[in-house]
Amino acid sequence: MMDYNREALRIHKEKAGKLEIISKIPLKTKDDLSIGYTPGVAEPCRYIHQDKSLVYDYTIKSNYIAVVSDGTAVLGLGDIGPEASLPVMEGKCILFKEFGAVDAVPLCLNTKDTDEIVNIITKLAPAFGGFSLEDISAPRCFEIERRLKQNLDIPIFHDDQHGTAVVVLAAIINALKIVNKKFAEVEIVVNGAGAAGVSITRLLNKFGVKNIVLCDTQGAIYQGRSVGMNSEKLLIAKETNIRNEKGSLQEVLAGKDIFIGVSAPGTVTKEMIQSMNKEPLVFALANPIPEIFPEEAKAAGARIVGTGRSDFPNQVNNVLAFPGIFRGALDVRAKEINDEMKIAAAQAIAEVIKDSELNEDNLLPRSFDKNVGPRVAAAVAQAAVKSGVARLPLSYEEEYEKAARLIIK
Repeated sequence: MMDYNREALRIHKEKAGKLEIISKIPLKTKDDLSIGYTPGVAEPCRYIHQDKSLVYDYTIKSNYIAVVSDGTAVLGLGDIGPEASLPVMEGKCILFKEFGAVDAVPLCLNTKDTDEIVNIITKLAPAFGGFSLEDISAPRCFEIERRLKQNLDIPIFHDDQHGTAVVVLAAIINALKIVNKKFAEVEIVVNGAGAAGVSITRLLNKFGVKNIVLCDTQGAIYQGRSVGMNSEKLLIAKETNIRNEKGSLQEVLAGKDIFIGVSAPGTVTKEMIQSMNKEPLVFALANPIPEIFPEEAKAAGARIVGTGRSDFPNQVNNVLAFPGIFRGALDVRAKEINDEMKIAAAQAIAEVIKDSELNEDNLLPRSFDKNVGPRVAAAVAQAAVKSGVARLPLSYEEEYEKAARLIIK
């Protein structure tokens, strides 16, 4: 069996990282140089000076994003700093390219100051078509994203929040078809009140789930709780837990239909699964060790189990979402990535699995399925047009054809 850690170390050193920059035009002759650089380059500069929107037509901006991190919440490694986060950000960039045909560059910032991060990204915006925020610790990540969306009119997307939420929603859309339950009727417990947990909760609520209880290490988050709260938990307490349930994870999970874990290994037991409603759905997404292993959850009565791991069925993997979301958003020059676009992405991912192929171990497409990106891109582009945030009114068919040409090749 391959030692992935050793092999990753070898390949990263051998290649000196995972990215390079390649020119789109030849530079072989004097004429090439005069067209690609001076004096010819002055002409597109003049055009853009007259009309700034032409920067999308004459430069890389239309298909160029930055993957930005301060290195404070990297994978399961925690606050390891900007330099140590760079391999992860490079990795995200190559995923954008392979599955979304989006050009991306890593920007690892040597600051944890929220104001400074917002200011740096705002000042860099003229060069980029959008920003993907990565591995920034909560609750700072929420404020940073909100302020950037206020400052800028280009896509801002924190993948730890919204990518996870989109794929979880896609999985639940398909899972509920199997157990024949409706979103408005199911009751859900989300364990883990960081970036992913809060955003999963909000997107499910937006999609029609009425009763969601979000838990952290202190148990249920509810209005009036004073212990272990922060600014974001105070907000989410007003949006969720309609019965104002109190108590530990074990206590609030009893009788619920769905468990979603974005927390810590081993936080759920067989007895807790057994206390849930009939045919419970369990998404234990802590990685690499889930809240409860699939075989244990199944033995306790779980009808469907998903994890964040590739060696178990129903892997919830953000790569199903973020490349196609940015592809669609960039192609219609969306001013933002809104809830309508996220929901459209989730529905598109779910629809890749035909009803005839849908079963307990096949809720989501495989991570390497190149058909996912174009379908997500087309759905996202249409949602952007319909919600009024698109500058270019591409049809579903036009965007699908473009994205498929770029991604599937």
